[in-house]
Amino acid sequence: MSESPVTYADVERAAEIISPLVHRTPIMTCETLNQLAGRELFFKGEHLQKVGAFKFRGASHAVARLSEQQQANGVCTHSSGNHAQALALAAKQQGMVAYIVMPENAPCVKVDSVRGYGAEITFCEPTQTAREQAAREIVERTGATFIHPYDNPDVIAGQGTAALELLEDVPGLDAIICPVGGGGLASGTCLAAHGINPDIQVYCAEPAGADDTFRSYQSGERQPVGVPNTIADGLLTSVGELTWPILRTHLADVLTVTDEQIVEAMQLLWTRMKQVVEPSGAVPLAALLHHKLPGEVQKIGVILSGGNVDLNKLPW
Repeated sequence: MSESPVTYADVERAAEIISPLVHRTPIMTCETLNQLAGRELFFKGEHLQKVGAFKFRGASHAVARLSEQQQANGVCTHSSGNHAQALALAAKQQGMVAYIVMPENAPCVKVDSVRGYGAEITFCEPTQTAREQAAREIVERTGATFIHPYDNPDVIAGQGTAALELLEDVPGLDAIICPVGGGGLASGTCLAAHGINPDIQVYCAEPAGADDTFRSYQSGERQPVGVPNTIADGLLTSVGELTWPILRTHLADVLTVTDEQIVEAMQLLWTRMKQVVEPSGAVPLAALLHHKLPGEVQKIGVILSGGNVDLNKLPW
């Protein structure tokens, strides 16, 4: 019996629940990138998901699992990124109100997106403490249900559906690699992959400037991120209390890359595959290009996690 709060069966159920709500994103290949990596790569295009990121899977599942009373009271979260947009749209689709706490320095493009989905935005100082306090006050005032960006069993199960689809479309993979920040996508990927094939290798890729999962994996104990410094703005958070035990049990390794390597991979995805992928989404390809994986790992699934890029601030 698994001690995890989330199981493979939960991922399967999540896939059934959200199938009418999310895009089944495409699998893409590129001969040039295969040659550069020396492997056969199959890219899962979550940058083409609704709101431009895999986050919509977990948000839509968490919202769909709420009781009628919870739905009547709405949902709340704190996020300046893709989870804010995902929860705002998921709530809108269900006719619910969403209360989103965003730091006052959040990018205008993301604020506009969240507002465009009809969410009520509360701005706060750009600190974790301020975010959490503002969210607590909203929950107390409104009775809204707080949906954590990654440390939520329904969110984890929803994120795992991306790997589930990948393995249905490309059976027989030797490994899957995905980026890791808080660990919602990574832990869901582990559960989906090993629920289908216990022998598949699951790797996480992480920026060297936010390498808490790498340090956690090396030490065996969950490590905080400290002060992150990376271009991959979607991977700044520390690995979660719920997600870390899943990763510790299932991961084959955690691979880190520099910002320069991330930009190189991002450029390759744009120029060779013609895919607009954000820095966080390019991290797994960067890892494959700069790390030597075991020789038997030849057929690899790569999750392109998101494509929300500020076109006025490209890193080249």
